[in-house]
Amino acid sequence: MDKKQVIEILEEIGTLLELKGENPFKTRAYGNAARALRGVSEDLHELIAGNRLREIKGIGEAISEKITTLVTTGTLKYYEDLRRSFPPGIMELMRIPGLGPKKVKKLLDELGVASINDLEKACRENRVAKLEGFSAKSQQNLLDGIEQVRRYASRHLYHHAEQSARPLFEAVQKHPKVIRAELAGSLRRHRETVKDIDIVASCKEADRPAIMAFFTALPGVQSVIAQGDTKSTVLLASGMQADLRLASDKEFPYLLHHLTGSAEHNIAMRSHALKLGIKVSEWGLFKGEKLIRCEDETAIFAALGMSYVPPELREDMGEIAAALRHEIPALVEKKDLRGVLHCHSTYSDGANSLAEMAEACRALGFEYLGICDHSMSVAYAQGLSPERVKQQHKEIDRLNAELKGFHIFKGTECDILPDGRLDYPDKVLASFDFVVASIHSSMNMTEAQATQRLIKAMQHPAVRILGHPTGRLLLGRDGYPINHHRVIEAAAELGVSIEINASPHRFDLDWRHVKYARDHGVLISVNPDAHDREGIADIFYGVGIARKGWLRRTDVLNTKSTKEIAKWFQAKRS
Repeated sequence: MDKKQVIEILEEIGTLLELKGENPFKTRAYGNAARALRGVSEDLHELIAGNRLREIKGIGEAISEKITTLVTTGTLKYYEDLRRSFPPGIMELMRIPGLGPKKVKKLLDELGVASINDLEKACRENRVAKLEGFSAKSQQNLLDGIEQVRRYASRHLYHHAEQSARPLFEAVQKHPKVIRAELAGSLRRHRETVKDIDIVASCKEADRPAIMAFFTALPGVQSVIAQGDTKSTVLLASGMQADLRLASDKEFPYLLHHLTGSAEHNIAMRSHALKLGIKVSEWGLFKGEKLIRCEDETAIFAALGMSYVPPELREDMGEIAAALRHEIPALVEKKDLRGVLHCHSTYSDGANSLAEMAEACRALGFEYLGICDHSMSVAYAQGLSPERVKQQHKEIDRLNAELKGFHIFKGTECDILPDGRLDYPDKVLASFDFVVASIHSSMNMTEAQATQRLIKAMQHPAVRILGHPTGRLLLGRDGYPINHHRVIEAAAELGVSIEINASPHRFDLDWRHVKYARDHGVLISVNPDAHDREGIADIFYGVGIARKGWLRRTDVLNTKSTKEIAKWFQAKRS
């Protein structure tokens, strides 16, 4: 079991203990241990092998033993017994916005609510509104939350899908009888959420049964839904469904293109091909009865008079026409990024120190870090007072004197107050190299109110980046409504960059609006919003979203060098 899985289990144990009414110190110990582990960069297996888990502040003897058991055996009886002591649907309730352990416990104890269906029934019968701590309004909010959870029930966050798919795909790819293999579907197209996993592989017909038997028996497979010679479907322990499709190597490119999709892209491709007298299917390109041989997807597009279309663009949003004009841009790549902006440290709600975050960025090959801890009104995230800002800036100055070939920029994620003002006085704002302006409170707004609030904030000369413009949490909270065109046009006029928040929980700015920003000359900043060292790598998920938005290297702010971006930060003020 890896570190992320251990952290998730520790957090769940803490939640279950709170539901059980255990001593608060005991419940908090598991949350503290999870946070402590999140801040550790050393390999968990090595820490266990060296008996050094106890050296981590926040991990005591009992929890250390449980972590060791989880990592070495993959199971923990204490955790399994604790889960079995509750109704199976209890953790599902925690997915509903507005419900935490205390409220779930109250609903369970007083109304017998043990599942989402139970909760919906209790709300419809007006029983929840009568409970202490609830109201008619909160009851309606719960019903809205239930509808939202059900709407997203079959979808998974991109990084969860990628983490589930990667070991399966690599195992299939390395199988000695497999000739070629690729991921397909919405995962390959880098959609913000993913329904299921699609893997396409080629092999000889005689080898299909052995490969399918291998696939259906892989670690992580919970059950086999269907098994055949050309298609098998499994349910994974993560809750995701995965399909493996097998074809001959001659058929592989056509099947890969077809299963990559999107359905809309495939329809548009077929429509264009028919004008040329060519039929497109998952088994080939046919001129009459004759197969047009294509070794790969590039050859498929070429046979139709088109430039190659990267998977991220295959959404029938202009890529067919652009490919016919041979105007598909050279999209930004991971290697183009020079630095990391919008990260948090232990000064606010981050798990790692400034020095640790800087070293982690350097280890990934970056040349600068823009630290952006929360501003003073964000009390729940330990937002920095002006005095703490001064302390942080002194530490940054010291680190910059010590670090060779690497620079830390002094930034802040400054809250946009309800009236559009910023959370610090101008004198404090002037002390930062750059300001990321974001909304974290008073989110119940009309489109006009939210749009005006964002535009007013961008008008401040210190603001260089607009952070997560809609405040959405994928599969958890819809963003507040904004007029994207007006916000983007204002950013263009004011010289403000708009963030693609690369946290896979956000991916905000949404890719559907990124091309409009590019076409209006707005630089996009691909930011991980990292709260620990491991989160810095989320920036690479953001590159996928940038590519979906048709961005080139020159369209992305943090492809600039340290010197170039320092100059850009100053441009708006001068």
